Amino acid sequence: MNGFPNCSANYTKIWSHYLVLALGIPQLTINVASIIFNCTVILTRLATRDLHKPISILFCNLAVSDLFTSFSGFWISLLFITNPDITIFGSRDMLAPYALYTTSILSTIYNLVSIGIERYLAVAESMRARFRVGRTHSIAVVFINWLLAFSLGCLPLLGWNCLRAGRSTSVLYSPFCVSYLVFITLPNVVLAFLVPLFTYLRIIIILRKRKLRMQACGQATGTYRSAETQVARTSISIWLLALVSYAPFSAGVIFDAANRRCHAELYPGAYIFRNCTAMLITLTCLGNPLLYTLRLRGLRARLKALRCPSANRVRAVHGA
Repeated sequence: MNGFPNCSANYTKIWSHYLVLALGIPQLTINVASIIFNCTVILTRLATRDLHKPISILFCNLAVSDLFTSFSGFWISLLFITNPDITIFGSRDMLAPYALYTTSILSTIYNLVSIGIERYLAVAESMRARFRVGRTHSIAVVFINWLLAFSLGCLPLLGWNCLRAGRSTSVLYSPFCVSYLVFITLPNVVLAFLVPLFTYLRIIIILRKRKLRMQACGQATGTYRSAETQVARTSISIWLLALVSYAPFSAGVIFDAANRRCHAELYPGAYIFRNCTAMLITLTCLGNPLLYTLRLRGLRARLKALRCPSANRVRAVHGA
């Protein structure tokens, strides 16, 4: 029940068995693949003892966030397959997996923002001797990210939910309240888009200025040009991945807030869209390790080669 007039929750077996399998099995498969992939990334980081580097701590924590997102998504997928109707009408059984899912997604977003800021500070510090990010700073950022994610993600468990039917009940993510979904989703999605955009654009601008300065001095700029191109490609990939993953979910939340129709009137189109947005978010958990832990290694090697010819104090940059 969504609390709107003329709506009733007296429906049984609203989901088609074949539709449940068609949506549920791919969700389970993608979540299992993401769990395996992120576990591999975490174990590889630990085995290589690479966590003394600040950026490696953030990369590893990003994999942990993606792992929890995939695990909670797997949990929700199992509930969907075994009892799909509770994902429409809501149940206390959905609170814990939804809360863990929300917490994990928020942690992923905060980690992506932190990585972008760290990369900007690393490049700016290397070029202009600015603030240096240390291992202690990265650990503190990880702690703050998880604290903030848990504080916001667990609000439904602390009482901000609509288990008792009310007009603000979400028809897509019951028993969450529409007010909670809007409060959580819109500001954090904007954060996920704007901060990486600013940081990676600033990195490109810094590299371009350095390249132009070296050209004016008649020095070779091939390394800077290669680094600038790689940063641009990486930032575009990050943006497209975030757009494909979070924009449909945000659109679903906006639709949920504006919706005045009953569950039966929205079936099956709105609920198929909801499940597809969940799969897109899980695909982010597969894409993040590829973008941040594999492709950036080549770029990190290039940035390490960058040296300021007029200042010996320039340090190597680990990535972009």
